[in-house]
Amino acid sequence: MTERVLITGAAGGMGTLLRPRLGRPDRVLRLLDVAPLPPGDDAETIEASVTDADAMAAACRDVDVVIHLGGHSREAPWADILSVNVDGTHTVLEAARHAGVRLVIFASSNHAVGFHPATSAPDDLFPRPDTYYGVSKVVGEALGSMYHDRYGLNVLCVRIGTCIERPVTERHLGTWLSPDDCARLFEAAIALPSLGFRVVWGASANTRGVYSLNAARALGYEPRDDAESYAADVTPASELDLRYIGGQDFCGPEADH
Repeated sequence: MTERVLITGAAGGMGTLLRPRLGRPDRVLRLLDVAPLPPGDDAETIEASVTDADAMAAACRDVDVVIHLGGHSREAPWADILSVNVDGTHTVLEAARHAGVRLVIFASSNHAVGFHPATSAPDDLFPRPDTYYGVSKVVGEALGSMYHDRYGLNVLCVRIGTCIERPVTERHLGTWLSPDDCARLFEAAIALPSLGFRVVWGASANTRGVYSLNAARALGYEPRDDAESYAADVTPASELDLRYIGGQDFCGPEADH
């Protein structure tokens, strides 16, 4: 039986990394973004915004799984964060539940808890956002919880560390989620017939990692990569990188708007 997976924000950084890793013969990827997408062999492409309720309703039709990556990926003015990240996530969840989608995977972030000390990050770490962007991820997690409890929608919120091809800074040695491991985590969730509502950390098996992977491993996730392989090539950490989970770029004054 062919499975259809909708990826919002499919033209963005994470979407570009994950598209080839999530393709398989028994799966059709439906790719949605406000930016043009290159046509794929088996991919369906939609140029639309996650804030467009009609477009999202059409995009979720006949979909089994939604991977919601769409939205601002860094700090932005509150009006922009509210419109795209908060209202857009509500629009996606509303479309998914009306379409009978089985599972929504929400790309949350370490910035939902960015002002916690960068020494330990258990699975149940209470929200302490570092930016408006981080606040939007807290709201997304809360919406996911409500949509599960009220409507029975399966929702997995993944507090992603740093999902890039390879670590660049010393901070990344603890936060890195390799694209291959990210796909492994998402595949583990997709394979489960029902997972309810869960919040898990998204990180690789990093030697310097402080994020608990117990909840992610309970899904069947087995990370294989370690940022330590790149330790000789990264730039040094700043003082705020070492103090806060969110690091210098999000906890420092330059994040202000």
